[in-house]
Amino acid sequence: MTAKMILTLLFFVSLCVVVILAIRALPQRLNGDTPGTREEILVAATALQIGTLLRAKDVTWQQSGGSAGLGEIARPRTAAGIPNLELDQQARAEVYGAALRSSVTAGEPVSRGAIVKPGDRDFLQVVLSPQARAIAIPVTTGGASTGILYPGDRVDVILTQTFKNDPPLARRSVGETVVENLRVLAIDALESRPNGTANGFGRTVTLEVTPEQAERVNVATELGKLSLTLRSVSAAHMVVPSPVGFTKTAGIKPIWAGDVSPALGDAGPTKTVIVEQPIVEVIHGSKTVSVKLQ
Repeated sequence: MTAKMILTLLFFVSLCVVVILAIRALPQRLNGDTPGTREEILVAATALQIGTLLRAKDVTWQQSGGSAGLGEIARPRTAAGIPNLELDQQARAEVYGAALRSSVTAGEPVSRGAIVKPGDRDFLQVVLSPQARAIAIPVTTGGASTGILYPGDRVDVILTQTFKNDPPLARRSVGETVVENLRVLAIDALESRPNGTANGFGRTVTLEVTPEQAERVNVATELGKLSLTLRSVSAAHMVVPSPVGFTKTAGIKPIWAGDVSPALGDAGPTKTVIVEQPIVEVIHGSKTVSVKLQ
């Protein structure tokens, strides 16, 4: 066999090997099994009930078998196929504060059609617990209302009053908890207001209440300023058995200005106390003389 025939034979053998390898790799590319071709979609991190207000801990990214389906939220990537952290947070935030229209299991996609957002017409119908009501209240810019509050959190409502008509300084202001353990349903966005500024009351927060709690909160808004304090997750679930919350007034002592600043008790005007001296009657024979002791 000549050298030319040997080289030709080796060429055809090499060509056959290349073709076989290409054919074996082709189905993997078609099925999207090669790295970088699969998409990640937003799914439930754990089993969630209908009406759940979604937060960061409730959702996560999970690799899908191919491209994202209709309505599913895909994880944004750069042109190089690398996840973009800024766009990643924006995509996840699309569902924050939204309520689930139906229950989902862990790993089930959270699609846009499966949620309802605050401001949508049927939002409160989906998110409210049975027999519950929704009430929107103005809260001051202090406390939890300044930005640490999110839908789904549990809060207490604190009423602060300032009295006029010259009461003692120690009794001029008072604060008290009027309702406890209420679920936050929605918080108004500052960007929705003119120039993005807050009004005189701060922000408006929508809370889930019972009819009796709604009456208490309405009266409180007429008496003074309202603020919210955030409860821990463990305390919220440990104290209240129902999702609606409860009203607790017994054992809660109002805090007066004098309790906060004992110095106010000494800040009033000093009063001069006049003590009258006793009068003693001295009898001399038939005469009686009244003498005031010095």
